[in-house]
Amino acid sequence: MDYSHRYHAYPTQEVAERLEHHLDVHRQLYNHVRWDYEDSPEDDKPSEYDQNNKLPEWKQRWSVFSELHSKAAQATVARFHHNLTVLSELKEKGYNVGRLKRQAPSEYRSVTYNQSGFDLDEKRGHDRFAYVRISKIGWVKIRYHRPIPDHATIKEVTFKNERTGEWFVSFGLETADADLPEKPVVDSLDTSNSVGIDLGILNYIHTSNGKTVDWLSLEDEYDRLRREQQKLSRKEKGSNNYEKQRKQVAKVKRQIKRKVLDYQHKLTTWLVKEYDAVFVEDLNVQSMLQDDGNARNKQDAAWRQFITLLEYKGDMHGTHVVQVEARGTTKECASCGVETAKPIWVREHSCPACGFETDRDANAAMNVLQRGFSELGLGWPESTPVETALPTDTHSVSAKRVVETGNLGA
Repeated sequence: MDYSHRYHAYPTQEVAERLEHHLDVHRQLYNHVRWDYEDSPEDDKPSEYDQNNKLPEWKQRWSVFSELHSKAAQATVARFHHNLTVLSELKEKGYNVGRLKRQAPSEYRSVTYNQSGFDLDEKRGHDRFAYVRISKIGWVKIRYHRPIPDHATIKEVTFKNERTGEWFVSFGLETADADLPEKPVVDSLDTSNSVGIDLGILNYIHTSNGKTVDWLSLEDEYDRLRREQQKLSRKEKGSNNYEKQRKQVAKVKRQIKRKVLDYQHKLTTWLVKEYDAVFVEDLNVQSMLQDDGNARNKQDAAWRQFITLLEYKGDMHGTHVVQVEARGTTKECASCGVETAKPIWVREHSCPACGFETDRDANAAMNVLQRGFSELGLGWPESTPVETALPTDTHSVSAKRVVETGNLGA
């Protein structure tokens, strides 16, 4: 399994200048790779392998490229071709996309060292700090708040300069499947200890066993963001004051993202530790964000990020996490299967065929649970939440409680 750990970095001024210089040279290399690709005939475009073979020639011709570590340079070439692949996949799905653009200094913010060119010294630091040596740059101090697991192998290291001006170092880790906890055998899975999750509108999540988790309040953060953005609009673009205020806006945005991510870490950890199997909708988040009036709420929810974390935590803790078809979970009755159209403002499910009544999101969560069992090849258990579900069954868990009690580790 591949995953990553990210750490706040505190380079000295001298090392920070080297980091910035190497970041800019890698940006120039990326743009050169792009130019070399675009300048080639349409029927003879160079592959990643071809352009890696050109690196020695480019280093001789342009001495600035010779400053780069070979593996890091190859990772920059791979980055361009990865972006090409993503662009091609979007085109195949019908999206109207153009060509890859030239990277400006404000856009190119990270460099990856793959397989070599770095060392981690956990003993050199103290008080939860450690040091990373990056080839041709030097030692970088990091806040080592979470040690690398003994069974994990460091595959790559990435340093990044955020828009706030802060530096971060990420370790790409690999753990063999044999070192991960075993998931319960599907045939012997305790279906009573499984849960379906509906990613809701009034609540952050609604579970098939009647629990809800409230939304995380971000009103104060958004009020501050509006104030900082208003200040930015009054500054002269390109001035020192504009740059200072731009960083303030970036810091508030980062605080919002961190708060959401921390909340999701705690919530997903609780779910995978509480249940043997967790079923969630496979949502088309991008199309949902295009709906009028939904963009900010759903970006705050970061549902795709939530599902990714849930899957990662499931592997780490030995829990089955299964995505199921989302279409129709709200309309379909969890008791009899008859579909009933419901506008977004109708919050109760009342089936005209069988008379089953419950909360709209609770009904969707039960359908997710049932589809999850089908996905695993299991039957619908004899005793189901449908038999006793009523609107009054819902048990609400506040966001504050999740934050206070969710410190369960990653």
